[in-house]
Amino acid sequence: MPKVKHRHSKERGRKRRTHYKATAPVAAKCPQCGKAKKAHQVCPYCGYYKGVQVRKIETVEERKARKEKKKKSS
Repeated sequence: MPKVKHRHSKERGRKRRTHYKATAPVAAKCPQCGKAKKAHQVCPYCGYYKGVQVRKIETVEERKARKEKKKKSS
């Protein structure tokens, strides 16, 4: 294994890493509901992807009704 002849300073390494920056994720507009969503992902608000409903999204009222129904049955 070769040995390092000259040690690089902390400053030199930090200067090199100044270009490694985190970028914000790109937001695309959902064609169904118009809200911002991640590109190439199912919309978390309406459940559509490429014009097809992939996932059923429950509203707050539907969720409450389901929980109440579950409570009454048990």
